[in-house]
Amino acid sequence: MSGRLCCMVLRLNIDCYGCFRKLRRTLLNMKEIETHLIEKQQCKVSVCGRLRPSDVAIKIRKKMNRRVEILEINEVEDEQTEQNQITGQ
Repeated sequence: MSGRLCCMVLRLNIDCYGCFRKLRRTLLNMKEIETHLIEKQQCKVSVCGRLRPSDVAIKIRKKMNRRVEILEINEVEDEQTEQNQITGQ
């Protein structure tokens, strides 16, 4: 998925500040993730980047040792690849 930008929303039980810090550290160490948003009260994590959703969920599951549920996945085609397809390159 090198040309596609993917945004996804995950549900993950974040019950303490230690879990929050561990999740944040895990997300920051993943190179394919460009932006992330952790909503502690709603137990949701939003992640955007050039990634495979299943790989990110598996990595978080292994690091956190908690159940991860994928709620939503949005794939957005990159603007540069759109322009290349329009011009025929």
